[in-house]
Amino acid sequence: MSHRLPLLANLMLALVAATASAQDVRVYGAHEAVDPRDVAQILEQRPAPGMKMRSIRLLDDNPAQAAHKEGAPGAAVAAAADDSERVRAAALALPVQFAFDSAEILPSARAQLDALAQGIRLLPALKTVVIEGHTDAVGSDAYNEQLSQRRAHAVKRYLVAAHRIDASRLRAIGLGKHEPLPGKDPLAAENRRVQFRGE
Repeated sequence: MSHRLPLLANLMLALVAATASAQDVRVYGAHEAVDPRDVAQILEQRPAPGMKMRSIRLLDDNPAQAAHKEGAPGAAVAAAADDSERVRAAALALPVQFAFDSAEILPSARAQLDALAQGIRLLPALKTVVIEGHTDAVGSDAYNEQLSQRRAHAVKRYLVAAHRIDASRLRAIGLGKHEPLPGKDPLAAENRRVQFRGE
């Protein structure tokens, strides 16, 4: 048994090293309500300097199936999984809709951004929020970086103008197509998002 401990320790270190460049992201759907308290909880978290971690899930991905196998009520297991995801997430992503090939925020995106702003207001006054623009992999690197930068700045301007959030608390950056969501095809539409994390 003792000869398995070094093997297990090496395996765990390899898993941590392989996943250290990603982070858990709470991804919202286009019509999903954003709870400002969840926003504040996610943005309040601060990862260790230079270290972004992605959790390792060893359980069945489908909580309802896992509940059925274990004989537990599916809703309770699903709720527990949702709560743990909320706590673990180090960033949140919104599918902010923009006009085609533009940084103009469409009216359909405003409800989620308004809830996000309420969440930012719940944070300590000195807490900085990073606004990351992301694209899918269609198009050139330069085009996607410029578009994602313009869109991140448009979201920052909206939060400042519509909600009077101090501009010095918001930092907008464009990451283009270089950080697709974990497990998603780089061409997938879900990669077109605006992601927020506390700093």
